[in-house]
Amino acid sequence: MKRSDLSRTWKQIRQNREAYLMLAPFMLVFLVFTIVPVVMSLPMGFTDFDMVQLPKFVGLSNYATLFLNDSIFIQSIRVTLIFALFTGPISYVLCFLLAWLINELPPTLRTIFTLIFYAPSMANVYTVWQLIFSGDAYGYLNSLLLKLRIITAPIQWLTDGRYVLAVVIVVQLWISLGAGFLALRAGFQNIDRQLYEAGAIEGIRNRWQELVYITIPAMGPQLMFAAVMQIVGSFTAGTVAQALVGFPSTDYKAHTVMTHAYDYGWVRFEMGYASAICMLLFLAMLVCNKLISKLLAKYMD
Repeated sequence: MKRSDLSRTWKQIRQNREAYLMLAPFMLVFLVFTIVPVVMSLPMGFTDFDMVQLPKFVGLSNYATLFLNDSIFIQSIRVTLIFALFTGPISYVLCFLLAWLINELPPTLRTIFTLIFYAPSMANVYTVWQLIFSGDAYGYLNSLLLKLRIITAPIQWLTDGRYVLAVVIVVQLWISLGAGFLALRAGFQNIDRQLYEAGAIEGIRNRWQELVYITIPAMGPQLMFAAVMQIVGSFTAGTVAQALVGFPSTDYKAHTVMTHAYDYGWVRFEMGYASAICMLLFLAMLVCNKLISKLLAKYMD
């Protein structure tokens, strides 16, 4: 950073010191519990550390073991990619479409439907889904399929390796309308209505043209934020699988990279190995974020 830029930054901080003072508690917590652990995971990934003895430097041994001797990790990469490819883009498009449709409703209905779609991301909905996918004849889905005579015997949705990943993907899609969804909702509300009037004068005649030529270009920051949130959520998902199909899942069919890191970090206490896993996951998310930034760069001006 140039000296003039640094001076300008400090001047802005002094002028807005009250705002920065209010941000200080959050930034302190964010620094201690997010930035510091991420920075520490890089050197820790080159060590053998069990949280009892001092870390022992092992070089690239953890990374070599991951790719050459850890078959479960290789499988978790495959599961994570499948999971991310389904939940990431679909959730992103779903958030945008629902936010767009809700924006067309009257104010009262907008509030009600926003709460309805956002609530699953805050509440513990796993009990409800366990009832739906229960493996006996009284499970809601099995009961319906049996009544319709689509199946002749109950399906073990939560323990059969053929179905567990699909079940986790479905539930993740349901609870994925979180902060990204709210950001898109706010983005629709903040679009200057004069843009639509100017567009009508310039020849825009239908809602589809409004969406493509006015709405999307005017929502660059919200689109970027929602994309980042979906990427992070897709790659770090693990709680849903653990809550629904157990830990570990049947034949590791729903075992993601994040679950693998949790296994070695908080079950086996091999923190060096877990840090190596997390660093690879971080790099994968960083690459995806860079790609998304390039795709959405034209809307960020």
